[in-house]
Amino acid sequence: MFLSTAILLLRLSSRTQNPNFYISLPKSITLRSFQTLTSKPLKSDTHGENESRGGISNDDYFAAIHHISNIVRRDFYLERTLQKMQIKVTSELVYRVLRSCSKSGIESFRFFNWARNQAKYEPTTVEYEELIRTLGKTRNWETMWKVAEQMRKQEFSLTPETFSMIIESYGRHGLIDRAVEVFNRMKNFKCPQTTEVYNSLLFALCEVKNFQGAYALIRRMIRKGGVPDKRTYSILVNGWCSAGKLKEAQDFLEEMSRKGFNPPVRGRDLFIDGLLNAGYLESAKGLVRKMTKEGYLPDITTFNSLLEAICNSGEIEFSVDLLRDVCKLGLCPDISTYKIMIPAVSKLGKMDEAFRLLNCSIEDGHKPFPSLYAPILKALCRNGQFDDAFSFFSDMKVQGHPPNRPVYTMLIKMCVRGGRFVEAANYLVEMTELNLAPRTQNFDMVTDGLKNCGKHDLAKRIEELEISLRGV
Repeated sequence: MFLSTAILLLRLSSRTQNPNFYISLPKSITLRSFQTLTSKPLKSDTHGENESRGGISNDDYFAAIHHISNIVRRDFYLERTLQKMQIKVTSELVYRVLRSCSKSGIESFRFFNWARNQAKYEPTTVEYEELIRTLGKTRNWETMWKVAEQMRKQEFSLTPETFSMIIESYGRHGLIDRAVEVFNRMKNFKCPQTTEVYNSLLFALCEVKNFQGAYALIRRMIRKGGVPDKRTYSILVNGWCSAGKLKEAQDFLEEMSRKGFNPPVRGRDLFIDGLLNAGYLESAKGLVRKMTKEGYLPDITTFNSLLEAICNSGEIEFSVDLLRDVCKLGLCPDISTYKIMIPAVSKLGKMDEAFRLLNCSIEDGHKPFPSLYAPILKALCRNGQFDDAFSFFSDMKVQGHPPNRPVYTMLIKMCVRGGRFVEAANYLVEMTELNLAPRTQNFDMVTDGLKNCGKHDLAKRIEELEISLRGV
């Protein structure tokens, strides 16, 4: 312990005496120029790190989007407020704000109209369709059709995707007559009735339990030359299962198979999905048991859905046994399987099984990522096995993906709860070395703990570290 304290003090001393160490965090975004913050589109970051782009970090960019979205949702005079902010409006910014305000229909419409009046901004189909989706969800159908008319005036074609969104928005609220009317009017817009559009109307019919009409629609689709896809089958099977009509779902799959319209995945898998979506967990478990006894294996995606439902119900041991059985039959788990099982067995305290699954995932070629090894770390700390947790964490930093802020935050919190304040301080410093800014609560927990156990010099160093980070 003395050695750990000495090493930490040395690291802190060398950093705080280095004039290049002080990190100046960005000022509040409301005090910065929104024209600068929103001037460059955000590029995808595969590593999830906050890399700067032209002086603008991901954190700053998303903070700006969040701030603008709050104004759109809550400010009665949103146009006037936005105008004062000197925002450089881009297609990406408008799209992200609209997505963030997906529960505020009229406010989103006002923001979109304001954006259209800004210099150098021309809306694209993406923003129009996002706004139509929002207005449909919030039952602002009259305004939704106004936006569709604006699209046509801008010479944007109303695509099958747009009509699918409109039909489903009516279907979700039980307005099947309007959904059918939109479907029938598509030819007036010279828009083809694709499989996607048929699926949307099929969804609307199943929402109101009109299964006779839904089955008739599929027959019409086939007669018109359409080809049912996986979603076509899933919608009807899920609808029948949710209504308790399990025999009808089975009969439908068998009939379609006899007619040569085999679904892209096997009928039994679709049926299992339907049972799970309808809450018939025991029936789904029974069907999988029957399949495995007969030597058949479910699709891995379907099997993962079943595993997740079983784990959520608390039957962890059953899911472990089931996974072993299907693996013996030749089912190959994917990364989603491990993401479901490792947290579940770790939470239950079955550490041997958790490590076995993690090793299997590594043998399968998966490099462990933070959300995969964090549950094991947490379980070890909860069991008081801190030395094992620290050793395991060191291994993961070498073998796996670099730990992120949530992993460090969790580990610091668990160390504080276990009275391991020096180790918590070490991880706090390690976070800053990786440019992962700790939360204020992390500093407070560690400094309070160090003071309570008499390590006042170390607590003072941690306080100095926080001051240098915050720039105050």
